[in-house]
Amino acid sequence: MDSGGLPERLAQASARVPFRLKVAVVWAAIFGVLAAFFWVAAFDLGWMLDKFWFIAQGLKYTVYIALGGIVLACVLATLGALAATSRNPVSNGIAGFYVSFFRGTPLIVQIFLLYLALPQIGSNLRDRFPSLSRDFEQAFVLDALVAGTLALGLNYGAYMTEIFRAGIQSVSGGQSEAADALGMSYGQKMRRVILPQAFRVIIPPTGNEFIAMMKDTALISFIGAPLLQAEIFRRATLVGKRDFQSLEAMLVAAGLYWALTVVFTFFQRKLEAKLEAGYVRTALPTGGNH
Repeated sequence: MDSGGLPERLAQASARVPFRLKVAVVWAAIFGVLAAFFWVAAFDLGWMLDKFWFIAQGLKYTVYIALGGIVLACVLATLGALAATSRNPVSNGIAGFYVSFFRGTPLIVQIFLLYLALPQIGSNLRDRFPSLSRDFEQAFVLDALVAGTLALGLNYGAYMTEIFRAGIQSVSGGQSEAADALGMSYGQKMRRVILPQAFRVIIPPTGNEFIAMMKDTALISFIGAPLLQAEIFRRATLVGKRDFQSLEAMLVAAGLYWALTVVFTFFQRKLEAKLEAGYVRTALPTGGNH
């Protein structure tokens, strides 16, 4: 006589199915629902396929802007974190103002300040000091991509300053004391002892910031980058408005941003796993057998 019952047998059968397979089934069901929604909503799939390559050409500019922005952000965050943890009142004060301002104002405002307000500053300075050359005034006029990249770097650098500061402070005080005992200077201690250990804590959230920055590159479209240098969102906006297919264009752009996120998340996890592997300690055998 079967004492288990149907629910128990189903639970046992479910337990034998690999977890990853269950997740894959759920994803397949979600994509099935989305496919049905696309069919019911009557999206112009032909137009989306036809314009996909044009919009996808903005991928490289999206990645270029994000790479430039994250490099600048990492440099600023490192300097800001070192200044914020120092006892020098000047550097500490500058770092505090930088973090406060760029975290306290919207990114889109910062983009417009660099792109529109900065040239006006150059013009006003030249009006006040006529001896200044025309080249001096032109130095304040930034290309849309340059202004956007600088704004992203400055904005994310302010947020990442706190990440870098937390990473530096996560290194035990004994490490710093040991470096001091060896006669290292402050710069040598940070370069050889503190920062290499802090990066293990810093890298995972920095990867998340880079992924977020790739999506925020869409904000640069509001200052009108040239078409040949346009990132994903601007290309989608332009071609969607031209053909009165804005919804389809936004869906293509959303798919491309999603694909970028998936790819870079995969590599981020690989990097994190590699870093973690370097810190795995194997216990030494103890006791009996000799």
